[in-house]
Amino acid sequence: MTPPHPTSSAAPAGVARPLNFGVFITPFHPVGQSPTLALEYDLERTVALDRLGYDEVWFGEHHSGGYELIASPEVFIAAAAERTRHVRLGTGVVSLPYHHPLMVADRWVLLDHITRGRVMFGAGPGALPSDAYMMGIDPVNQRPMMQEALEAILALLRAAPDERISRETDWFTLRDAQLHIRPYTWPYPEISTAAMISPSGPRLAGSLGTSLLSLSMSVPGGYAAVENTWDVVVQQAAKAGRPEPDRANWRVLGIVHLADTREQALQDCTYGLQDFANYFGAAGFVPLANEVAGGQSPREFVEAYAEKGNCCIGTPGDAIVYLSDLLERSGGFGTFLMLGHDWASPQATYHSYELFAREVIPHFKGQLTAPRASHDWAKQMRGQLLGRAGEAIVKAIGEHTSEQEQR
Repeated sequence: MTPPHPTSSAAPAGVARPLNFGVFITPFHPVGQSPTLALEYDLERTVALDRLGYDEVWFGEHHSGGYELIASPEVFIAAAAERTRHVRLGTGVVSLPYHHPLMVADRWVLLDHITRGRVMFGAGPGALPSDAYMMGIDPVNQRPMMQEALEAILALLRAAPDERISRETDWFTLRDAQLHIRPYTWPYPEISTAAMISPSGPRLAGSLGTSLLSLSMSVPGGYAAVENTWDVVVQQAAKAGRPEPDRANWRVLGIVHLADTREQALQDCTYGLQDFANYFGAAGFVPLANEVAGGQSPREFVEAYAEKGNCCIGTPGDAIVYLSDLLERSGGFGTFLMLGHDWASPQATYHSYELFAREVIPHFKGQLTAPRASHDWAKQMRGQLLGRAGEAIVKAIGEHTSEQEQR
């Protein structure tokens, strides 16, 4: 598997690997607004994230509920790739039970070529029961179907040049199947398995050798909680006879909104947090609406929600503390993904992304140590060097004066 961010040489001794950062745009847009403009907003903030130096952006797949509007993350990535230059683009996720695996693999080879390797393939069973219902899929069968499809896709991508793949299941058939063009990325684009509540995602990531995409938003407890997840991946990798997985290939989702003051951040979130929580209580996969009492004002709701500690609503300093705690509890991971939400207005959301990029990302990428060390050294040497510089100036003036006098 191609690592998320390969390096050409080993890191200097004593230097920790920097954390990577991205945004996970499901997206979440309350009903009652233009879907055209909502999708345009998602494209525009992807461009902004690219400009601000974020490493990656992920997009979801949903077909019901009227809230998470992207039906084909691959199509959306193709549009976003044309507007961006550097940021990597991923599916969070392709719901594999909804698609024939050969079609999924072929679409990904195409995307890999037209983006010159800027894509990441996130796979999952599908999150909304209403999506599965409309297609006549029993939710009990979704995880086994997802495993069958992912195994077939990996077989196609990992096949030898002259190898053909045949598989027969109760919902798809592969007959002498082969990719007729190979991926742009060697040996193929990164594949990441999603984990939400159950242990099926970490188990598949370990047994099949994919990276892991933890989307439970740090909800405590359960096999998908950050305290337990990586142990499951390691155990399953060992059981399958694979090398021990690298934590750099683990992405963890969290929820952050920042402002210049904590007071302003709380006020920003009165724009849409309550509607977001109500959606999850009605149609989402995590019942967030039940975490706080009803009958509250928007401000009271935000304050009560923030007190639960499963998100960060505050300043860049608060985000550094929040993320440091997440890293400590998990034992470490390679990429932190912020959930893309409409808790705040677009203007406040853009400001949050910028604050995070300017003050939080450099802290965890180790970009602040060298400038601070250089500044401190120059300050310490100022007296010694300024004296010598002054002598040089006086000497130059004297030489010039003497030359003029001789003339």
